[in-house]
Amino acid sequence: MLKLNENYLKLPGSYLFAEIARRTAAYSAAHPDKRLIRLGIGDVTQPLPAACVEALKRAADEMGDKSTFMGYGPYEGYGFLREAIAAHDYAPFGAKITADEIFVSDGAKSDCGNIGDIFSEDCVVAVCDPVYPVYIDANAMSGRAGDYAHGKWSNIVYMPCTADNGFFPALPERTPDLIYLCFPNNPTGMAATAEQLRPWVDYANEHGSVILYDAAYRAYISDPSLPRSIYEIPGAEECAIEFCSFSKTAGFTGTRCGWTVIPRALRRGGESLYDMWMRRQSTKFNGTAYVIQRAAEAVYTPEGGEQVRALVGYYMNNARVIREGLERAGLEVYGGTDSPYIWFRAPDGQGSWEFFDRLLTEANVVTTPGEGFGPSGEGFIRLTAFGDADDTREAVERVRAVL
Repeated sequence: MLKLNENYLKLPGSYLFAEIARRTAAYSAAHPDKRLIRLGIGDVTQPLPAACVEALKRAADEMGDKSTFMGYGPYEGYGFLREAIAAHDYAPFGAKITADEIFVSDGAKSDCGNIGDIFSEDCVVAVCDPVYPVYIDANAMSGRAGDYAHGKWSNIVYMPCTADNGFFPALPERTPDLIYLCFPNNPTGMAATAEQLRPWVDYANEHGSVILYDAAYRAYISDPSLPRSIYEIPGAEECAIEFCSFSKTAGFTGTRCGWTVIPRALRRGGESLYDMWMRRQSTKFNGTAYVIQRAAEAVYTPEGGEQVRALVGYYMNNARVIREGLERAGLEVYGGTDSPYIWFRAPDGQGSWEFFDRLLTEANVVTTPGEGFGPSGEGFIRLTAFGDADDTREAVERVRAVL
């Protein structure tokens, strides 16, 4: 008799952003005259950089010519993009990552969820709390999370990130095998210093753990003293896998392109994790489209670089508008200086979903309730800076009016 993966049945309710979409759709259907402003899901609103669009068009023309047509590409990505990533995103920061340690993918979310394929179901997983839901949900689907009760999974090591510890976790008492870290952080918007990350690298090397480092928002770091990559920390190449994305850097949320770094020096149980991931990708993934990789390569041209910086600047100005507006309203606000996310405490002790519903119905602003990111997120709300500038200003005024 056919059996299902019972781990899926343990997942509570729907995916966080699906629940937000459900509540938003229900309100819109009941109030079609209301204009909603969406500062919840972190999708971008500005078009692709012109340099990327032109590269995409040229690559599409190549695909229509027999002499330049491209079929199946390398599983790990084309050399031209991997070399560009290594030269521009690692070498300038002293991270000794080479092109042959980079895997091009269809986005960081996919790889963050799929990386568990190369690890045992018995691995102990540690996550920051609050946390990007994919880290936990993917491990729950694989059977590592245990059982869900009272807002927590029984086998997950939760590392609270609160205002009291500056939203940066302490080393856990129970030793995990896999440690998910995301900085600049989604959802809290806080960045990490080299001094904060160094003990984690030492800890992982000492205990044989692997750090799964999500650096999807590295382009939003404005402080030059802050690390853009975990590999700026000595020893990280022996304990860390890093995930990056063009989605928020260059607006590729709908175009889909990112990359994962697995250094050759990273081995566990005598095995190369690079080789294991290559085996996984060659079986379950057929590579990112050639035209998309050419578009991503254009990010590293002089024109593309200038356009990407302008794009990031546009969103970071939105972040400043949100942060300053909420602070003037008397709210306790975090993030928004080295990341596109703003994290604030709901007023008067209100719960996350309670204040989400209030802002939806009274301000017609869609947000993200902090409780959806984990127990320590209760009482907080996340806003994104990826909206239209005029809409962002209006949303802030609407929220202030409600308060």
